[in-house]
Amino acid sequence: MRWRRASGERRRRRFGCLPILALVIAAIVLVLAIVLRPQPLPEAQALPANHRSIETAQLRPAAAFATITDPAVRSVALFEEAGRVIQHPRCMNCHPRTDRPTQTDAMRPHMPWVTRGPDNAGAATLRCTTCHHDANFAASGVPGNPKWKLAPIEMAWQGKTLGQICRQILDPARAHMGRDQLLQHMAKDELVGWAWHPGGKRTPAPGTQAEFGALIDAWLKTGARCPA
Repeated sequence: MRWRRASGERRRRRFGCLPILALVIAAIVLVLAIVLRPQPLPEAQALPANHRSIETAQLRPAAAFATITDPAVRSVALFEEAGRVIQHPRCMNCHPRTDRPTQTDAMRPHMPWVTRGPDNAGAATLRCTTCHHDANFAASGVPGNPKWKLAPIEMAWQGKTLGQICRQILDPARAHMGRDQLLQHMAKDELVGWAWHPGGKRTPAPGTQAEFGALIDAWLKTGARCPA
């Protein structure tokens, strides 16, 4: 009888530890679930308040603004129309406000994680050209262009109003180009031109590069006035 009582006592102590052990295991599982849970991507950048539908659309030609008699008012109207390209994701993704580019129409942070590097073309360990080659690669959907790189940080457009962007590109200290160079860049640069031929399922910028260049040209000739 004494042996049976001792044996029963050992069983009670052993089974009495089980609830405590279960709690410890549950706590460990909970901690691991918190630590190892998938991390969400950073928030997507909000599109500009005046951003129209990103569906393919035509730009109004510069001639359509000829009826505005006040040159200053006409100049602002021309830039606002050109702003439909400037504030389009195809352009804004390459003008981020941080050292990390964004991508897609939602302007989500670039995946994989990359940084602009000292020359705006990627860090020494991961250059932009590692993935982005001279042309769009249809098989993978990776876009490409011989000049693929980010705009200088002085030309960060994301998070700014169209008026702020306008004054920014007119400032030689930040734009690193005069007005003639600015027109050439907007109207002729092949990397800018990629915005109308982005490949994959990307939405191209409105109109054509020639139409965009004509709007910029007319805006400069009417005094290069900026929206408020």
